[in-house]
Order: sequence, then C-alpha cells, then structure tokens
Amino acid sequence: MSVIHRTTMTPTKLELLTEWLPKQSWYQGREGSADLVRAGGFRLDDPEGAVGIEFMVVVDSAAQDPVAYLVPMSYRGAALEGAPGEALIGRAEHGVLGSRWIYDGAHDRVVTEQLAALVRGDAVPQHQSRSDTADPSVTVLGAPGTGAGGGVRVHRVLRPVEETPGSSGCVVAGWTWPDGTAARGVFASVATG
Repeated sequence: MSVIHRTTMTPTKLELLTEWLPKQSWYQGREGSADLVRAGGFRLDDPEGAVGIEFMVVVDSAAQDPVAYLVPMSYRGAALEGAPGEALIGRAEHGVLGSRWIYDGAHDRVVTEQLAALVRGDAVPQHQSRSDTADPSVTVLGAPGTGAGGGVRVHRVLRPVEETPGSSGCVVAGWTWPDGTAARGVFASVATG
C-alpha cells in the first residue's frame, strides 16, 4: 500500500505542473498563464512498490471560467527508460525519498496497467493524502473483470456530469472548484477503436 510521507518536495508538484501543463496540446489556456490549485484526485498502488502513482486534479483559474485538468503522474527514483522527452513533468527533491523523476503517467506502463486494473476491478483506488486508505468516492462503472482490453483513455479536461454516465468501463471521481463547489466527472474510460 502507498505510504504518504509528510515532508517537503522542491520544487512542489504545483510548481512543476505550472511550467509543464501550458505546453500540452490539450491545455485550454494561454501558454505561460496557468494559475493552478490542487482540487482532487486519488492514488493507485504499484504492485511492485517501486513507482508512486497519483491521479491529480488541478484547476486553472487563469481564464475567466476555471478549467479542471486531470494529470496522472508517476514518481520514480530514476529516469524512465524509453520515455519521450515531453513525458517528463520534472525532477524534484523529496525530503524522505531523495531525487524523484515525475512523469506524465500516460507515458508510464506501470500507471496505465494499474488504471486498466482499476477498470477491471483488480485494483483499489487509494486516498490521495492518507496512507493505506481506500477512497470510496472513486467509482468504476461496469462489471468487474470487463473492459480495458483495448486500453483506457484518460480524460485530460474534466467536465462535470449531473448523472452517472450509463456506459460501462468508466472511472468517475470528484474535485472541488475554487469557489468550494464539488463536482464529479469521468476521469478515464475504456478506449474504443
């Protein structure tokens, strides 16, 4: 189970994401204009215990209408071999674990495999900031053991949904807007085609 260390990280995750996020093709603001706040998310466990996995929601308040983004991240003790250059979010010094390479989880096999395991019902979502604590607010629609055969698509720009989507193979979770309003939406779904 993931262990959450109460320590420092320099630079912080938000500082790294503020530089990295505006350079992504799916970013909806102007490059260099991000004003990010942490708004939600969850973790998954790496069965090998070597890679930290976090699905972080950040809200960008730089635009008139705030935008919520989902960034799956992997935390590694060494560089990820074979990863494209744009996959590296940045490098930080962790107060307990030392140097950490932080990657966009969409490019990390450990992250994508565990997300597919979640959709199949073979992984348990963990609380974002508490060690060894399941997060029951994260729900997976569809029967365990189905879906994810063709992969899982991460929804980078989150849209609130009023009702639970009718399709199976979706990961639904929540976040909080800067004004304190809670929202829920589809974080990931079984890829089609």
